Amino acid sequence: MRDLHILFYRIIALIMFIICLPLFVLLYFFVKATSPGPFIFSQKRIGKDKKPFWIYKIRTMVENAESLKSEVKSLNEADGPVFKIHDDPRYTKFGFFLAHTGLDELPQLWNIIKGEMSFVGPRPLPVEEAKEVPKKYERRFSVLPGITSPWVVNGSHRLSFEDWMELDIKYLEQNNLWYDIRVAALTILLILRSLWRNIKSTKDI
Repeated sequence: MRDLHILFYRIIALIMFIICLPLFVLLYFFVKATSPGPFIFSQKRIGKDKKPFWIYKIRTMVENAESLKSEVKSLNEADGPVFKIHDDPRYTKFGFFLAHTGLDELPQLWNIIKGEMSFVGPRPLPVEEAKEVPKKYERRFSVLPGITSPWVVNGSHRLSFEDWMELDIKYLEQNNLWYDIRVAALTILLILRSLWRNIKSTKDI
């Protein structure tokens, strides 16, 4: 049954990817016009069964963001082995908008088409961070990672690392199509609210 869900998701992702092509073109021009560097940012992540893959995102940070990581390490707001800064100073102005609305994640539709990700599932961690996940949470690697997850809709950066991992395990226990639809629907609401807040704040400037 799960294999049928995955096939269904891949077909839906392909349809969405085609529909989003004009949006990708528009975002491409905004990204290229506001900062030097590539349109797509790729990074090696750990997926199902700990298999590494390249995740795709629209670039939201300056071109040399990875080399600047050591300079902003003291600003890390996450506990545990992960690195998260909500208002990362490496964001470009337009990249900040993309990251805080979730639009930067749209290229991961291609990861779903390739069978490396799903719409909903534990968020894939960078290789070095995945190595530090305690053994009691390694079950999170038994399913395809997702563009969104219960972690995203329950507070993301505001949650502790332990809370994040517990939500991933809870997802495994409740994993079914209807739960995925619920998480996806809540994610869409978050994106719409974030879009409205960011557009409103831009008008107020």
